[in-house]
Amino acid sequence: MIVRTIFIALVIFSSAACVTQKKYDQLLAEKVKLDADKMELEDELKMKKNTIESLEAQLAEEKESLEKSKEAYQASQSSLDSLQQQYETLNDYYDKLMSSSGKLNKDLANKEKQLLQMEADLEISKERNDELAANLAEREERVAELEKILADKEAAVNALKQKVSEALLNFKENDLTVEVKNGKVYVSLAEQLLFNSGSTVVDTKGVEALKKLAQVLKENQDVNIVVEGHTDDVPISGNNRYLKDNWDLSVLRATSIVRILTQNGASPERVTAAGKGEFSPKSTNDTAEGRRENRRTEIILTPKLDELFQILESN
Repeated sequence: MIVRTIFIALVIFSSAACVTQKKYDQLLAEKVKLDADKMELEDELKMKKNTIESLEAQLAEEKESLEKSKEAYQASQSSLDSLQQQYETLNDYYDKLMSSSGKLNKDLANKEKQLLQMEADLEISKERNDELAANLAEREERVAELEKILADKEAAVNALKQKVSEALLNFKENDLTVEVKNGKVYVSLAEQLLFNSGSTVVDTKGVEALKKLAQVLKENQDVNIVVEGHTDDVPISGNNRYLKDNWDLSVLRATSIVRILTQNGASPERVTAAGKGEFSPKSTNDTAEGRRENRRTEIILTPKLDELFQILESN
């Protein structure tokens, strides 16, 4: 187009002297039209290039989407491949039987029946596959919901441990420990912090610790509380009609602690008193140090799991 325009211009200029004004005007008009056509075609070319680039980008996105769709389809399709292959085998056999002699009619009828059954089974399998895919999506949603609830519960347990640890910060490490086990907060209180030997009455220092703990429990009313009394294996000495053995001692110590906790804000509906005597030792009873560790009270704090249990029951 450019060469043609230049050529026309040269012709116009070289022959202007011998060309009539009318001819000159015609050539000039043609040149102007050709220039306009050139600009129009260049604009159209630019638009086409932009369109091609946009289409190429869309094509790349569609290819990527198609590849993901293929992977998902292949995963669900794998369970149908075996039936599909059997179906095709029987279908081929059926076609061969159709071209065979009449003596094979009986086998042909049987095979045709099998083929129809296979088609029905294939359709059923496809429907089951669709149901399984829907169930899988629902279960994945349930799992995600459970994971979130468990994460929230874990965060709640850790937050509760932190609050309890801060409340009991001023007490000696040998007298108490606070730790998380199996999604619960365990507050283990040594005997020397709470009781004199063989006594079920909490001393002043122990009452102070329990009041601080009760304040935390008062601010967390959705926590279930189990108070477990533990002893060593040394039998109770003396003649006390209220304390026949270590079972009694551990239970009465637990109820003494429960009364202090509930009187200072812990919810009575969520508290359980229990005694395990010497039958759940933390250490050996063969040494004085081991027996000292076994003489303890454990306060077990468990956040409510109602929401989690409801989901489990619905499944």
